[in-house]
Amino acid sequence: MKFEDSDHRRYNRRGEAFDVGETFSGVDFEEGLAAVEELREITPSGMTMAQFALKWVLMHPEVSVVIPGAKTPAQARENAAVSGLPALADEVMTRVDEIYRSRIRPSVHHRW
Repeated sequence: MKFEDSDHRRYNRRGEAFDVGETFSGVDFEEGLAAVEELREITPSGMTMAQFALKWVLMHPEVSVVIPGAKTPAQARENAAVSGLPALADEVMTRVDEIYRSRIRPSVHHRW
């Protein structure tokens, strides 16, 4: 993906202009895209990527509610439908954790 010269994702990848957390949270753009592709492969049939993400968050017992954004009524309906979708399989939850640990954690965990 190519960003305009004025787009912060182009000129602040390593925090040159302001905190890198405001841009990529420390995750390399290409590595982030690779993680998304792996997640896309395990997204259950009939679920959008957004629904998959919301369902994953709601599968954690520490979470009682999510407040997703929506730009259109269709997106709001899609988000609301998540509560009626079946639980993610244990294997899917494990795979998401593996993707995080291999692709995302090495870039960000040390920041906490």
